[in-house]
Amino acid sequence: MTKHVTLQDQQPDDLIETVRAFNRFYTNQLGLLGRAFLDSRFTLTEARIIYELAARPGLPAKKLIDDLHLDPAYLSRILKKFRTDGLLTTRPDPQDQRSQLLELTAEGYSQARALANRSRQEIAEMLAPLAAVQQETVAKAMRRIEALLSTSSRDFTIRPHQPGDISWVLSRQTKLYVEEYGWNGEYEGLAMQIAADFTKDFKPGREFCWIAESGGDIAGSVFLVDAGSGTAKLRLLYVEPFARGLGIGRALVHTCIAFAREAGYETLMLWTNDVLVSARRIYETEGFLLVAEERHHSFGKNLNGQTWQLVL
Repeated sequence: MTKHVTLQDQQPDDLIETVRAFNRFYTNQLGLLGRAFLDSRFTLTEARIIYELAARPGLPAKKLIDDLHLDPAYLSRILKKFRTDGLLTTRPDPQDQRSQLLELTAEGYSQARALANRSRQEIAEMLAPLAAVQQETVAKAMRRIEALLSTSSRDFTIRPHQPGDISWVLSRQTKLYVEEYGWNGEYEGLAMQIAADFTKDFKPGREFCWIAESGGDIAGSVFLVDAGSGTAKLRLLYVEPFARGLGIGRALVHTCIAFAREAGYETLMLWTNDVLVSARRIYETEGFLLVAEERHHSFGKNLNGQTWQLVL
């Protein structure tokens, strides 16, 4: 018999209730439950439509329906009201005669500016009691939520490390490996030594640390260090759980390989453990070959260490 998977099967009840509680808190915090939005004459939906039309002049009605998931008949009534109030003009879409191109009038733009100003003022008042660092924490959490829940948010950037990045990376990577693989503090000692050597003996043009960012947060990193005799080592590759599946790990490794080639290295080496399955798949795809294995007891676990090599 086929088992039907329900929402309850997929998500813990406490997690679902946490999201529901936050939704109730935030809609009440912004006053979204009232009929009028921001003490204006518009509902929340009407205000959102005005915002979209101000941001995208000449927007096709069909696109507005798709983007905001609106019922066509409901949107038609709102647009009729806007035209009657002198906020909107429409013309046939030359690409689709069944659709209309929508554009605000001068009065419509005036209303859009008024709504935007009220919204900014309300949010400024909400944040005012918080210290600057607390305000940034709120904004960062919101960016993280948007990035995780948005089906279209697949963007990330890779940049050189900055002061403070390396200590952050060591802390996060150590905690992740404790949580995901049960490793102990020995790994932190190894990572700290690698980072200390990198920082103390840094060789510009020969070594590098890359930081991946997504949604304004650090999403992963990798180091390349000079091992001597024309050999470089790829070290401490990791990707945050919230950013996995975006191709960040592969991009970091690819960036590392490209730099090693440009710097004139002949070989790129790395050491890992076979429990790091996702990383090993990336190495194989990028052309690394497994050249040695050894059993060892490290980080509180019995592990199988692996040495991989890429001839550049």
